[in-house]
Amino acid sequence: MSVHDNRDDQEPLEFPIDGVLDLHMFHPRDVKVLVPEYIQACRERGIVQIRIIHGKGTGTLRRVVHAILKKHPAVAAFWQEGSAGGWGATVVALQGEDPGKKDQP
Repeated sequence: MSVHDNRDDQEPLEFPIDGVLDLHMFHPRDVKVLVPEYIQACRERGIVQIRIIHGKGTGTLRRVVHAILKKHPAVAAFWQEGSAGGWGATVVALQGEDPGKKDQP
């Protein structure tokens, strides 16, 4: 998956789809597009649990992420991670297999 990060040169940033999305690498304005695209990419790879690292900060980014997750049809459940690292991450459980994947050979 590639997206533009917040560097000045604006070259796409390649990063692995491994179930962990660290939002510190991205501009906050990109989150509304990035999170749904990452969910889709994970589903296409059979990843059914995602960890989204949004940081603690003022809680604004966490609220944006949670609002996206509440509306996303592929999200079965989500909760804030309360173990090591505190409340700076949200764990997302996705619905089963991506329905669009069945049509692919």
